[in-house]
Amino acid sequence: MQKNAPDFSLEGKVTLVTGASRGIGRACALACAAAGSDIVLGVRDVAASAGLVAELEGAGRTVLPVELDIPNKVHIAQAVDAALTAFGRIDVLVNNVGVAPGNLAELVEEKDLDEILDVNIKGTFLMTQAVGRHMIKRNGGRIINISSQAGTVALRGEAIYCMSKAAINHLTRCLAAEWARYDVTVNTVSPTFIHTDGTAPFLSDADNRKATLGHIPLGRIGETDDVVGAVVFLASPAASLITGTNLLVDGGWSVA
Repeated sequence: MQKNAPDFSLEGKVTLVTGASRGIGRACALACAAAGSDIVLGVRDVAASAGLVAELEGAGRTVLPVELDIPNKVHIAQAVDAALTAFGRIDVLVNNVGVAPGNLAELVEEKDLDEILDVNIKGTFLMTQAVGRHMIKRNGGRIINISSQAGTVALRGEAIYCMSKAAINHLTRCLAAEWARYDVTVNTVSPTFIHTDGTAPFLSDADNRKATLGHIPLGRIGETDDVVGAVVFLASPAASLITGTNLLVDGGWSVA
C-alpha cells in the first residue's frame, strides 16, 4: 500500500500564465493559485486586471500583473525579467495565448494567416524560449502549452488554426526531448469547445451547438474547470515523470 497520496500541490511555486485576463487563462491562474502557487499574470492591459489581482490576493497569493502583448519579443523579455525580479524564479509557464479567426481555406486572407502563425506559433515559441532559458539554468520547471483538439482532428473552416495547433503539439515533443536532461517537462493540454466569452457567439447558434455536441461522445460542451484540472496536474509533482505528452480534454471527440 502506498504510504503517501500523490502530491498535486503547487505550494511555494511561481506560475506565469499568458492570456490570463479571461477564459481559460483566467481559470488557469485561479486554479494554480488555489493549488498554492503565486501568480504572474500576463495580460495586455494591466489596469483592467485589477479585479482578478484582488481576487487572487484575497486567496492569499502574491500576484504580479505584467503587460504582455505576444508575440512582441520586447514585451516577453520585460515580462520575464519582471517576474524574475519580483520572485527570483518561474516554476511553471502556462502558454495560453492564441487566436483563431476561422475561414474556409480558399478564402483565408494573408493577414489572417500571418496573425495566426505569429501569435500561436511564433509567440508560443518565443515565450517558451525566454522562460525555458531560465528553467534550464535552474535545472527544473514545468511548461504547459494550451493547444486544442484542432491539432489532432480536422475542423472545417479552421485549416490554419488546426495547422498552428498541430505545430504546437510537435514543438512540445521536440522541446520535451531537448530539455528533459534539465528536468524541464513540456506538455500540452488540448481542449474541445469550452464555454468562454470567445466561444459564446459560435455556441449560441443552435445549429452550431447541435453539430458540436454530435462530435462529443460524453455529450456536453466543456467548462473551464475541465481544463484547469489537467493544467494543475501537469504542473504538480504528481506529473514529474510526464513529458512530451498531449492531454486531450475533448470529451472523446478525437476517438469517436
